[in-house]
Amino acid sequence: MSELVTGEAVALEVSPARLPSRAMAVLLDLVVAVAVYVAVTIALVAATASLDDAARIAVSIATFLLVLVGAPIAVETLSHGRSLGKLACGLRVVRDDGGPIRFRHALVRGAIGVIEILLTFGVVACVASLVSARGRRLGDVFAGTLVVRERVPVARSGLVPPPPPWLAGRFSGLDLSGVPDGLWLAVRQYLTRMRQLDPRVGQAMAERLAVDLAARTGAPVPEGVPAGAYLAAVLQERQAREARRAFGPGSVTHPSKVGPSASAGPGGYGNRPGSAFVEPAAPGGAPMPAVPASEEDAAPARPGTGFVPPA
Repeated sequence: MSELVTGEAVALEVSPARLPSRAMAVLLDLVVAVAVYVAVTIALVAATASLDDAARIAVSIATFLLVLVGAPIAVETLSHGRSLGKLACGLRVVRDDGGPIRFRHALVRGAIGVIEILLTFGVVACVASLVSARGRRLGDVFAGTLVVRERVPVARSGLVPPPPPWLAGRFSGLDLSGVPDGLWLAVRQYLTRMRQLDPRVGQAMAERLAVDLAARTGAPVPEGVPAGAYLAAVLQERQAREARRAFGPGSVTHPSKVGPSASAGPGGYGNRPGSAFVEPAAPGGAPMPAVPASEEDAAPARPGTGFVPPA
């Protein structure tokens, strides 16, 4: 595993692609590009038979540049680093900070790739990839990019912790239609990695995400609710709505019906050791009232996430 440092000074763990997988992806791309180049060349030879030698040479050079150089650059730019070969091998080209590449990155990689891949039959690219600690070729070094693996084992992905029980159903009336997918992804990534972040950096990220999420929903963050707990509660509300939409109204149970026992353990949010968030105190410093014991005994034991299998 390697680390990419984002603009917020957060280290992201990624798995750089090594030479075998990169070579397979490049080979697939070359097979497709050469097949297209041969087909286009045959068509142009028949179409330019009446031209003189200089014109045919100019057409041949333009075809080479457009098909074998321009087309890969355009594909990487439009697909944000996923060519056909990389898509088949589960790879992707990203910037050094983990963001998606732009046209200038693809242009530099493609221009240098003509020398280190096409003209030298990949020898220079193989040597550079073997020498580099992250498997980068010269085009990646000059463009400031890195080829990473997108397909990782499921066990590596962190679980999103459930919100504290005292926020169950608090945001059921929010309008979440204006929240973009990119913001949901950022919230989920923060919640899965918040215990690994520096406390000050994590708090700043939580507050920034909470402000962005509140601006998209049109409702401010409730006073006294920690930013991280707010993000977890709103994200669970979105997941609950998606579950109801997929499995029906009876497929989701709010954590308020589960009782405080759902928050026990390292993943809870109550006033217990190891909690990610602490339940706010009532005015005057007194703790918030707990659920009566009778309700705890009557409530069935369910996971703290509030989800139950559909009937």
